[in-house]
Amino acid sequence: MAPGMAPPLALAAPAPAAALTERILLMVLYITVLASSIAFIEPSPHDGLMCVLLVTAFVAGISFDRILAVPFALLLVWNIGGLLSLMNVPAEEKAIQYAATSIYLAIAALLFACLFGRNTMTRLATMRAAYVLTATVISFAGIAGYFSLFPHAHDLFATFDRALGAFKDPNVFGPYLIWPALIVIERMLTRRIGALDLTIVGILLLGLLLSFSRGAWFHFGVSCAITVALTMFSAPTLRDRFRIFAITAFSVATAAALVVVLLSFQSIGGMFEQRAHLIQYYDVGSGGRFRLQEQALSVVLNMFNGMGPFEFARVYGLQQHNVYLQAFIVYGWIGGMAYILLLASTLWIALRTVLVRTPWQPYLITAFGAFVGEVLEGFVIDTDHWRHFYLLLGMVWGLAAATLRQMQQSPAVAPHSGMSYVGAA
Repeated sequence: MAPGMAPPLALAAPAPAAALTERILLMVLYITVLASSIAFIEPSPHDGLMCVLLVTAFVAGISFDRILAVPFALLLVWNIGGLLSLMNVPAEEKAIQYAATSIYLAIAALLFACLFGRNTMTRLATMRAAYVLTATVISFAGIAGYFSLFPHAHDLFATFDRALGAFKDPNVFGPYLIWPALIVIERMLTRRIGALDLTIVGILLLGLLLSFSRGAWFHFGVSCAITVALTMFSAPTLRDRFRIFAITAFSVATAAALVVVLLSFQSIGGMFEQRAHLIQYYDVGSGGRFRLQEQALSVVLNMFNGMGPFEFARVYGLQQHNVYLQAFIVYGWIGGMAYILLLASTLWIALRTVLVRTPWQPYLITAFGAFVGEVLEGFVIDTDHWRHFYLLLGMVWGLAAATLRQMQQSPAVAPHSGMSYVGAA
């Protein structure tokens, strides 16, 4: 325990049966998160395992904090709006599956929130170990595919000449790598810089670079800046802040130099030059992204109940690539407003708790940073069915619930101070 920190709250030793169910829960959680990088098929193995995790969590007796009534209500209204919008589309299996997936992902977010609200550090450590491992492996697969390091690697892991791992879309693969990169970066900033952490971050960031997703690059830049800023601000001493600043400055310079070296390779430099332009050929023109978003805005203003799943693409030829327009088009005004309120309330609860010094503060800082990046990336892509988005959503609410509960229970937390320390749940 760090000097000056208050001891954690005393907890009774768990009964043998409770300890066994908790170990089973941790094992299922680990396997479920480990499978989250396999996303080239739907439903994916991760989806099936989430059902197992839900049952296991109920058997283990997870609890529902009162603060979680906020995301529960908003996710419920959002999905009710989605179900109402189905009246606008034929009874197609694809549209029904879309609505069912939205409901499933809402349940997944609430499940993660409940899980991380109790026995917080043990469950977080389990999730982190699985997420970092699977993201590193899948990032390496994407790198191997891009450089064709073994037979058929390119066809499997780098379709469209962009690394995508086991995802269907490199624009989803890239953002998936960001939170595990952030949590390892945070550890290097505040504790020690080990060879293993450097290797992991190098693999994750190279995979992110080779996804050639402009949105993911922007997402990482924003999320990393927020993570570094909050980590520096919450550091307990001036010496710690200087260490974080020095490491960050050196890392940025080193990363820039490495990118320059990588761009000297023709296969990378050519694609980077093509993708680095802010405006691409498919952004402009009569059928471009921006024109489609104008048409989508017109649809939103004229159709209170929305169009339903896939209807905009059927009528106009392509998706509008904006999750906020998507929220109103697919879920109607009822669902769209609920989605906006969900994001706003998540950002608010994170800001309220992120600077409270708890053992899980690094997780909340990185989850908040990644979530903000994802919220901003939503202006150029549809994120409403990204599975890792709901993990981040659940993590923020679960850790906020744990923090608020401990703030109420621990006298070490002063109401006016965001820098106090509270013990582990």
